[in-house]
Amino acid sequence: MENTVQPSTGQTTSPTQSDRQWAAGAHAGALALALLTSWAAGIAGAVAAFVVWMVVRDKSAFAAEHAREALNFNVSMFIYAAIAVVLVIFTLGIGIIVALPVWIVLGLMWLVCSLIATFKAYDGHMYRYPLTIRLFK
Repeated sequence: MENTVQPSTGQTTSPTQSDRQWAAGAHAGALALALLTSWAAGIAGAVAAFVVWMVVRDKSAFAAEHAREALNFNVSMFIYAAIAVVLVIFTLGIGIIVALPVWIVLGLMWLVCSLIATFKAYDGHMYRYPLTIRLFK
């Protein structure tokens, strides 16, 4: 389990069970909501992570950091998928040759990374998603 340093006291503490559940919930909630709304997966996942972030941002630095990371990741995945859609539109469909493999890789990466993040958070460890644009800090 990873210890965190409390800024006010300088002491190291482990995240509480509640903190770990909120952190894991941010990742799992984003994944679940995105799976349920496949047409806007990145946005729906971002909404779930944003709601968790708003609830815990003043209560738990650990859970807030996980929620913010899930928010950034889901927004990033949406941006990457949208860029691929634009590519297809502007090439009058020929871009599908590139876009389809990109969508498959993004979907698999999104699923696997979200599951890893959920388990890491529940175990009390920090997790940084790969290829994430950190828009919310």
